Amino acid sequence: MTARRRAAFHRAAVASITIALLPATAGAQPGILTDAGVDRSQRILAGAKKEGTVTLYSSATIADMNPQVSAFEKKHGIKVRVWRASSEDIARRILNEQRAGRFEADIVETAGPDMEVLVREKALQPFHTPVSATLLPAATYAHRQWIATRINLFVAGYNTKLIGAAEAPKRYEDLVDPKWKGKLAVEANDANWFMQLATVIGEDKAVTLFRDIVGRNGMSVRRGHSLLANLVPSGEVALALTLYGYRVEQLKHEGAPIEILYLPPLIALPTGTGIVRGAPRPHAAALLADFFLTDGQAILAERFNFPVNPKVRPAPDHLSLIDVAKFLDEGERWTKLYASIFSGK
Repeated sequence: MTARRRAAFHRAAVASITIALLPATAGAQPGILTDAGVDRSQRILAGAKKEGTVTLYSSATIADMNPQVSAFEKKHGIKVRVWRASSEDIARRILNEQRAGRFEADIVETAGPDMEVLVREKALQPFHTPVSATLLPAATYAHRQWIATRINLFVAGYNTKLIGAAEAPKRYEDLVDPKWKGKLAVEANDANWFMQLATVIGEDKAVTLFRDIVGRNGMSVRRGHSLLANLVPSGEVALALTLYGYRVEQLKHEGAPIEILYLPPLIALPTGTGIVRGAPRPHAAALLADFFLTDGQAILAERFNFPVNPKVRPAPDHLSLIDVAKFLDEGERWTKLYASIFSGK
């Protein structure tokens, strides 16, 4: 979802959606999802067994989600019903269902910005799990209504036939060098990446630096991360600055002439899971959420995703997760600034 579309969707949701109060019998009892007792796991498992199924709304690819679902079903004998759609469609469907007084979804797993929309619309419920203690500290949010399951790293990638390892940049400041003229590219809608980078290094510094880079060496702006990633090994783009790390790793694994660069500060977009307000099967939802954050972490890593459990895959240095709440509030401004810097519009 572009920043403009996301901001418009959020404004429309705030303006038009009044969520019905839960019936007394709907969803979890107060202690089920926030219980920290020593027998929590056993009671959640027992309740999940009685419920028998769980309904998941997810934007993950089939290749990423199916192995997790299969492993969960095999381990617990509980059937997972999956409805897959884009992150914005998932948020819209949940809000529409709740407005109509229907509570069909139990758990959601999708992009952080849309998880935060659901928080603001009171469509999720607090969820505490002891698993949080094993994850990256930034994975667990203060409101406890969703927890990051994986992070989508923004990385740079270069064509190894066009650029040697010794001459590859080590930091963004290196890109001011005129040797990069005509070789650089970014994705068109990565204003959230730039916002977080500017938050870390300072907005004035970030704006000055990238205006200088673009002014001296130009910048090709391409729409679509998959497209941009494919243009690097093809040679059409020598060095792309805003690629998704998992895709670069997949291309390398396939033998493509592309290498990954972690330029500090390393920015990442979180994807997370939360339990829907009024979930009809709250125990099974909690059990599946815990599974995403435990067994599911290794399954994600096998698919080149970056899990939030550092024991499965250590977090890289200089990592900063995008403040999705801030981008919901300020997305229009950052989108305009990003366009003015990188495309001159």
